[in-house]
Amino acid sequence: MRSLTPLTLLLSAAMNAQTTVTVTTAPANADQVWYSLQNGTVRTAPLVEWDLGFEIAGFTASILVNTAKGIAVFKAPYAVGAWNSLDTAGMTNSWTQVYDSDTSWSYGALNQELTSDEFDLGWGVYNLVTHTVAGDSLFVVHLANGDWKKLRIDGLAANTYTFTWADLDGSNETTGSLNKANYADKNFGYFSLENNMALDREPLTTDWDLLFTKYTAFIPQAYPVAGVLQNRNVTCLRVAGMDPALAEWTGGYYDPHINTIGYDWKSFNMQTFQYDIATDRCYFVKDGSDQVWKLIFTDYGGSATGDITFTQELISAAGIDEAGAPAASIAVYPDPVEGGTTNLFIDAPGTHADLRVLDASGRVMIARPLDGALAMRTLPLDVQTLSPGAYIVQVQGGGYRVHSRFIVR
Repeated sequence: MRSLTPLTLLLSAAMNAQTTVTVTTAPANADQVWYSLQNGTVRTAPLVEWDLGFEIAGFTASILVNTAKGIAVFKAPYAVGAWNSLDTAGMTNSWTQVYDSDTSWSYGALNQELTSDEFDLGWGVYNLVTHTVAGDSLFVVHLANGDWKKLRIDGLAANTYTFTWADLDGSNETTGSLNKANYADKNFGYFSLENNMALDREPLTTDWDLLFTKYTAFIPQAYPVAGVLQNRNVTCLRVAGMDPALAEWTGGYYDPHINTIGYDWKSFNMQTFQYDIATDRCYFVKDGSDQVWKLIFTDYGGSATGDITFTQELISAAGIDEAGAPAASIAVYPDPVEGGTTNLFIDAPGTHADLRVLDASGRVMIARPLDGALAMRTLPLDVQTLSPGAYIVQVQGGGYRVHSRFIVR
């Protein structure tokens, strides 16, 4: 039997202490709140102060648009060379209105409408030789203040995004820039087109777990909602349809989708004109330090206050192998994959596990069971249905979950 060290006993005593927390996003959900499960609210900033968000880390050069504040953005059916002759006739009827993904930070509104080119980022094309991105797309933006602007992202080079916007007739043309180095160790740097100003408004990536905010969800149509989004290094297990007191946190799938908590822990009651809170669900959140927290939402003040109330409880402290999780490892080879088939090496206990292959946005592209002895085993992995890009292969068995990245060319 494993003996408990004094540190283990101390941390065990701290666990199972349920704390009630209220995070306020202000009336009309006017604020965004970055929250640490360990330390509480880290930063609060007005939702309306930004228009564009530029990804700092990662390889997708994601560019967000703040549609939650009332901005509409359309991708123009013209190449970037048509900047001076852009014709907006038929725009609202036939052009594609684009939105940020509500499942991944890596696919902002300007990264939508991708082509088959693996280096197409939506707003521009990545050059494998120069490691720069050249803008190739035009957008029309209806700002929250009522102004219509045309917009192009000129490029990303020398660690700096450059972009140009103007009135639809070409007047008031302005060029802006955002240097990624000014936002080191953060997910995004922000910019206000209305005020021609770069904004440093986000905490360090390692300092927060959840963002309480208004955002655009798809229900299935685009619709503004108030809810909770996860940081990119945070995963979440959603347990629904049962008493939260009976919910188990081990053995389930911890989802990387940033909206796993999302908005639907509440619903608007048309008879009482109040929000009802779902009582049959809870969320186990694994933070950036691999601590697992149990969250149960208990109240929402609606747009009158923006208050979101929940209980949180530390279920598993980092460094304590409470679940008795066995060691397991996987690897993909060859990598990158060029022939439609690769190999998965797995070294894990037991005779059954579940395999998933996820794309960069967290969508499950392949799912199948693995049966038979899994120790020191090599299996073929057919990826011929996958488009070129980056993927994650994940294997989850009894008490363990491991993953590995690979590239399809």
